[in-house]
Amino acid sequence: MEKVIDTLTAESVALLREMVAIPSPSFGEEDVCGHVSGFLERAGIRHSKLKNNIIAMHPDCSPGRKTLMLCAHMDTVSPSEDYSFDPYKPDYKELDNRREWLCSIGAASSSDIVAGLGSNDDGASAVSMMAAFRHFHDKRLPFNLMLVLSSEEERSGKDGMEAVWKAFEYGSMGMSSPDWAIVGEPTGMKAAIAERGLLVIDGLAEGASGHAARDEGVNALYIALDDIRRLRDFRFGKESPLMGKVRLTVTQINAGTVHNVIPDRCSFVVDIRPTEQYTNPEILGLLQSECRSTLKARNLTNRSSATAAGSPLMECAAMLGVETFVSPTTSDWMRIGCDAIKMGPGDSARSHRKDEYVTVAEIRDGIEKYITFMDCLSDLTGQTAPGNPQTPHKDSRK
Repeated sequence: MEKVIDTLTAESVALLREMVAIPSPSFGEEDVCGHVSGFLERAGIRHSKLKNNIIAMHPDCSPGRKTLMLCAHMDTVSPSEDYSFDPYKPDYKELDNRREWLCSIGAASSSDIVAGLGSNDDGASAVSMMAAFRHFHDKRLPFNLMLVLSSEEERSGKDGMEAVWKAFEYGSMGMSSPDWAIVGEPTGMKAAIAERGLLVIDGLAEGASGHAARDEGVNALYIALDDIRRLRDFRFGKESPLMGKVRLTVTQINAGTVHNVIPDRCSFVVDIRPTEQYTNPEILGLLQSECRSTLKARNLTNRSSATAAGSPLMECAAMLGVETFVSPTTSDWMRIGCDAIKMGPGDSARSHRKDEYVTVAEIRDGIEKYITFMDCLSDLTGQTAPGNPQTPHKDSRK
């Protein structure tokens, strides 16, 4: 098994370096999608494409079984301007001269890392999931296995996972919606069992302008301040057992043009981090009922997510000693409608920052733990066919 993991790791590292070298910002993933599709084709993995998303199914699928989806995204944010190396084609020989930096990240040489934009978020999860999918491609499983590599995740685009999930629901791809999902994001292979949503609200108070010296008009700033006080004091009745209370913070306010004119408009911004206890439309309605100002949501789809009570995914995490946590960041989890956890190699703290990297050891660990997790899920949901090699759980966690 060690040799199998070694081979999968080496192939994954090579593929990830190739992916990094292909610019793939959200809404511009055509080239990286084509490259990954070619890799899967050469590996004998039949798959289909929906826009710039890739969907593959295990060859031994049955309509009577439940389905596990492995999903990660291929798009990236734009590179920050303060990269100290080329974010797409880093000079690994030059990186070998940065002994102090390599040592600080636990690498003996540049061969121990993959550097560049998207290496950590979310390329490491993508290649590790591909490797795990390939590992099980010629093996029997008691559930169907699906691989989805999505686009537009970083910009919440409608042609990414949102389009894929709609295709499942409508049956337009000949595939039904999965029952479980592992969402690949850099979590250090800890399992996020909940993630807060994001609801940004623009508030607008409207009054009437007038001359400040004559005490004329209706001051929109005062209306906004009264509403902001109401928002600050507002308490949501339901509390999440996993995430606690809904978090609400007013982060911006703007009013007035000159010192002696009563402002007739005042705008403000509210940042809300929902829990699974409320939908975003529910939150908007509750807050609007408290305010004179008009409240408008920028996006109502960035909902909160939580792993279902009694989930076999949660049970596997417990059996394998996988640490669980509540994630403060959103992901494609909010765009799918099945039970899920979020788990992948790398570190979220490196995402969207300069000099992004992931270590080879992290990729190897991701591959190994995805395989072990699916072995565990196989044990929970039904016996595999005789002769199907299994990875011993205790050895895989070393």
